[in-house]
Amino acid sequence: MFKKVLIANRGEIAIRILRACKELGIRTVAVHSEIDSSLMHVKFADESVCIGPNSSAKSYLNISSILSAAELTGADAIHPGVGFLSENSHFAHMVAEHNIAFIGPSPQHLSMMGDKIVAKKTMQSLGIPVVNGSEGVINDIDAALKTANNIGYPVILKASLGGGGKGMKVSNNPDELRLNFKLAKSESKVNFGSDAIYLEKYLTNPKHIEIQIICDNYGNVLFLGERECSIQRNNQKLMEESPSTVLNDEQRCNIGNIVVNAFKNIGYSGVATIEFLYDNGQFFFMEVNPRLQVEHSVTEQVTGIDIVKEQIKIASGEKLSIKQEDIKMKGHAIEFRINAEDSKTFAPCPGKIEELYFPGGNGIRVDSHIYRNYIVPPYYDSLVAKIIVHASTRNECLNKAFCALDELVIDGINTTTELHKKLIQEKDIRSGNFDIHWLEHNIARL
Repeated sequence: MFKKVLIANRGEIAIRILRACKELGIRTVAVHSEIDSSLMHVKFADESVCIGPNSSAKSYLNISSILSAAELTGADAIHPGVGFLSENSHFAHMVAEHNIAFIGPSPQHLSMMGDKIVAKKTMQSLGIPVVNGSEGVINDIDAALKTANNIGYPVILKASLGGGGKGMKVSNNPDELRLNFKLAKSESKVNFGSDAIYLEKYLTNPKHIEIQIICDNYGNVLFLGERECSIQRNNQKLMEESPSTVLNDEQRCNIGNIVVNAFKNIGYSGVATIEFLYDNGQFFFMEVNPRLQVEHSVTEQVTGIDIVKEQIKIASGEKLSIKQEDIKMKGHAIEFRINAEDSKTFAPCPGKIEELYFPGGNGIRVDSHIYRNYIVPPYYDSLVAKIIVHASTRNECLNKAFCALDELVIDGINTTTELHKKLIQEKDIRSGNFDIHWLEHNIARL
């Protein structure tokens, strides 16, 4: 087992990783930007190192500073958390070059999954169903128009190296495609340093369902059920739950087996989430997130498995101690992302937290890094807390969630709490009758 882990991230996920390390008897190193010196995980860690100014590019994305901090403190492993460098194959390679363990997949697998076209071709070759689209990068508008004509409108352009909804443009006809082609390439270049884009059939009313797996270095792969993530805005998730209301046990088992076999075949090691669009009873591959997900906590609540601890143990060379037949999904769990944003405009709302009270009670979990008088900075992701609710049934879970959100007090900044309370009371949310476009169609009314 590792002796000391450097946590190359911030916020609630940094605290989540720190707690897992402490339970495993591992010492921790927190790295932080200048403005983040008062973060809770910095205070709780055994050691801390400032790695740069407030800008992410000069701190949390500064590979040389992070590696210097690891060498300075004698860390034998680095956990990248989520976002920032967690999917950066160059970073993983550099960590290995410095004889430090990277708590994540190999650089080769990160590189494979980071290129959406390569990932799609790889998954298709391993029997995972994919959406119809271009064979690879679309280099010119004529090729885009020809492909769109073959598969039928609407179509969607995506950045090959993209993520987070950036570089995605939907077109309903050739004129829109001509306009969006230039916009998608430009947006991809600005955000990802490459204007490589590809084209797929756009599914109009799908659900977003993702599969969680854990793989060790000995060919063992576990399927931890699915998460429903269809309530989202601009391709950013707001609510996640497990299990999905639309899958039965047979469908769940079938897609789980397909994914498990695929990842056994490529020799993957670590945790991963495979994201699908689900339409008319069929799964269509979107992408692989070869890292921990923000919403991993939902799966932990229904399976009882500590995904972060398993991830750390796997990276240290341990074999999975649990088998597929040991995994039983119990009850229902829903996660609500509480962002420092205006509930109506979604504009970021940094500022000082004047009063703070977190809900409690049986089945209520809060993952957060904030505290009273903490100043939410304007430089990073707006997530300030995750409220995770677990109950025996979905209806009970929703009722309990409303009570928890009603108890939550975060004064001094605007948050998305009120939006979540409204969502819970919606008939479609209650019945599970929603898809990935539901919120954008109803946001003005809400």
